[in-house]
Amino acid sequence: MTKKPASLTLGTFCSRVLNGTAIAVLVGLLPNAILSVILTAPFLSHLPFIATWQSANVLFQSLVPALMGALIATEFGFKGIKLGFVAAATAVGSGVTAKSLVASNLLTQLKAANSSPDILKAATTLSTSYVTAGTGDIINAMLVASLSVAVLLLLGDRLGSLSIILLPIMGALVAAVGLLILPYTKSITTEIGVMIQHFTDLQPYVMSLLICISFAILIVSPISTVAIGLAIGLNGLAAGASAMGVAATTMVLVVHSFSVNKPGVTLALALGSMKMMMPNVFRHPIVYINIVTTAALCSLLVPLFHITGTPASAGFGLVGLTGLFASITGGLSPLLALVAWIALPLVVACLTRFVYVSVLKLYKSDVFRFTA
Repeated sequence: MTKKPASLTLGTFCSRVLNGTAIAVLVGLLPNAILSVILTAPFLSHLPFIATWQSANVLFQSLVPALMGALIATEFGFKGIKLGFVAAATAVGSGVTAKSLVASNLLTQLKAANSSPDILKAATTLSTSYVTAGTGDIINAMLVASLSVAVLLLLGDRLGSLSIILLPIMGALVAAVGLLILPYTKSITTEIGVMIQHFTDLQPYVMSLLICISFAILIVSPISTVAIGLAIGLNGLAAGASAMGVAATTMVLVVHSFSVNKPGVTLALALGSMKMMMPNVFRHPIVYINIVTTAALCSLLVPLFHITGTPASAGFGLVGLTGLFASITGGLSPLLALVAWIALPLVVACLTRFVYVSVLKLYKSDVFRFTA
């Protein structure tokens, strides 16, 4: 039975959307975050079953928008066809599946080169195909899911027996609206990336400070830190700083979660599911003070230890130990890498927690209690 719209406030509505998003991100991203380093190792990746398992982990990520839609719909008490409405519209509107630009560009080049009819026919077929990759735009997925829920709440049961026909059609219409606004939503990530790119021109310590804080904040938002790192091609110290920012927030969340959540929740955070804490952070923005402080202090480690990375490791942090291994590849010794990525950020996170929770009493650790 659908929960009455009259009982909803804007805050409650947003909280339910964030709750559904947080769990969807956890389910969709955790398998690859935990297992990618192991399953892609040379001694395992050649095994057929392991390769298939890793492919499944990657495909799980592409289902994040659909999971978001289904779980957000559940938050509002929808089931059956209404749940399908929200899930399908969110998946399509996220842009996770789109026509292949590579194939379209290839067709254009082949036409210009006067290629044979058979090659042009094959290329034309490819250019009309759809490719699924990544997780889509999480912000747009949240907007489409919210619009879908709003439509269903406004309609109520007015459609009667026609629901089975009209709701799927309306779901596709909402998805179309999502695709129309997708380029504008994506521009949010683009503009943030442009701003961060400007930081790379600054003195190393200042650059590290600003990038570290930026990524520390972004990792507990719907914006993808990995997408930004790849889009602007962060490299060297800049990539190291972006990963350190994510690692700093990870430590803040782990240290606070340890005393208020079950071990599984804390372990999930440590392994890379920081976005599952979005609802908590958004409801209690005061904790950003801790996140920013910890990131600022940890940013000093980047130029101090000369922690570097690549566009492929930027924004990952401790997820799959990607940032740590990238810094080792960049010349940092394994022992110093463990000190810089694990020991010192953990100490800093414990100290900042003590200051803000026990001394200044700005908030209680209970604000990090996870409710699935």
